[in-house]
Amino acid sequence: MSDELPALPWERTRRRTPPARIPLTRDRIVDAAYVVLDREGYEKLSMRQVAAELGVAVSALYAHVRSKDELFELMYIRMFRGWTLPAPDPAHWPEQVMEFARGSRARLLEHRDMARISLGSVPFDPEVLPQLDQLLGIFRAAGLPDRVAGAAGDVISTFIDGFAYEESMWEDRRRESKEASWKELQTSLEQYFKDLPADRFPNLVALSDFLLDKSNDDRFNLGMEIIIRGLASFTEETGDSKSSGAPESGEGQG
Repeated sequence: MSDELPALPWERTRRRTPPARIPLTRDRIVDAAYVVLDREGYEKLSMRQVAAELGVAVSALYAHVRSKDELFELMYIRMFRGWTLPAPDPAHWPEQVMEFARGSRARLLEHRDMARISLGSVPFDPEVLPQLDQLLGIFRAAGLPDRVAGAAGDVISTFIDGFAYEESMWEDRRRESKEASWKELQTSLEQYFKDLPADRFPNLVALSDFLLDKSNDDRFNLGMEIIIRGLASFTEETGDSKSSGAPESGEGQG
């Protein structure tokens, strides 16, 4: 017979078995890094803050991630997880490129300052290379010359990263201003251009109603349409212009 007495009511909670500690993994570290990034922004993200988010010593992170730069690379690679581009369709390559661009921007905007991390990353990881290869396949199927197809992906990615980064910068400026919304800030900026001396800045004044009159979606789509139409002009070099059009800038807005 056991001599152990039953626990008193106020002691029962003390004797409970503590929950098992969740093993630290790269995926958990990246999850925590996204939380810190969204809360603090790129400039203030640190290994120490990520460790605090996980409730571990900062030294524990270095068993899985060598440095903050490697952590940024892991966050960048995560963006591409599960993303597969469609099979190249020569008749609809402009639409396919546009959808790739919209999807890329949407992924960048899922987290604060992700565009800044993307600008400093290179898409040569095994998890990222399939998307790059598929995009190049779309360019080649469109009939672009090799020299243009090889550069087009970099041109488009630079535009996407730069546009998303600019969006985040303007949002920071809006927070710092007295404007409650982007629309209010936009109206103030339009008035600024209207009030410039017309004799010194005739074009800025003349176009003041058009510089910022579109939403970010509209501006992004128009920028991509300009790029796609430029790419389409190169198909003439191959004598195989499968499609020289571009999707309308308002089509399928995200």
